[in-house]
Amino acid sequence: MSGMKVGFIGLGTMGAPIALNAIKGGHELVVHDIRREAGEPHLKEGAKWASSPREVAAGCDVIFTSLPGPKEVEAVALAEDGLISALEPGKAYFDLTTNSPTLIRKIHEIFLKQGVEVLDAPVSGGPQGARTGRMAIWVGGDEATFERHLPILDAMGDKPTYVGPIGSGAIAKLVHNCSGYILQTALAETFSMGVKAGLDPEALWRAVRQGAQGRRRTFDSLSLQFLPGRFDPPDFALALAHKDVGLAVELGRELDVPMRLANMTLEELATAIERGWGGRDSRSAMLLQMERAGVEIKVPAENIEKILKED
Repeated sequence: MSGMKVGFIGLGTMGAPIALNAIKGGHELVVHDIRREAGEPHLKEGAKWASSPREVAAGCDVIFTSLPGPKEVEAVALAEDGLISALEPGKAYFDLTTNSPTLIRKIHEIFLKQGVEVLDAPVSGGPQGARTGRMAIWVGGDEATFERHLPILDAMGDKPTYVGPIGSGAIAKLVHNCSGYILQTALAETFSMGVKAGLDPEALWRAVRQGAQGRRRTFDSLSLQFLPGRFDPPDFALALAHKDVGLAVELGRELDVPMRLANMTLEELATAIERGWGGRDSRSAMLLQMERAGVEIKVPAENIEKILKED
């Protein structure tokens, strides 16, 4: 990998520091952005400037893009002067954008006819993570290509992870981000209730961050019941969860605080109780959504333990 030329297109809030980390990792970079001034810090560190995606593709062995969204990725990849016009067999293209799985699969299919591997590799860590290199990179595509380019990925972030076939990285990113914004909406709802009920927001935050949800990593809670499919015996009974959410909804009603998500949650818990699951773990209500989606989720307990120990 040390002898490869790396192309990087898109030097925005995330792309600029990621590209700088690649340079610091000892990789020779060719950069491009719609704004020439965005590349100045990289040129000072030894990178070379390219005037178009085509020029980047012609002079590099592996290309990375970090762009606003699907429209920009499609243009950079497939336009007349895009990557498709100059990438040769044996080269590889990693897209770091939060992108559409459907689009990246389409690009993968087109590029594969030219002998070029395309991998979706969205990142998570925010601007601070991009600057420090403390950043996850979730990769979908050919696993052997992922392994060959690990030295470059390791220079960009500390957690490059192979997820599965093409599109898998994009799907993981959408699950992560959508979950986060749903939680954001829920926290806005419940905190506004707590503050309107008379609590100081600082005191409320100080209190809840020491509770079970505050002490646990967000997605680690899935390892207890949801992923292994273990809802009996209960850690916390569904009937009790229904009681708690009902009390919160009641308080919101008394205070004239809209509680849209809480009411939806109460209805979901009630539906699960109607199934006769009141004595099962509260997370058994998650089975309802699995039924609606037509999926079965079950991960062997030993696999879950292995993943948790990796940290």
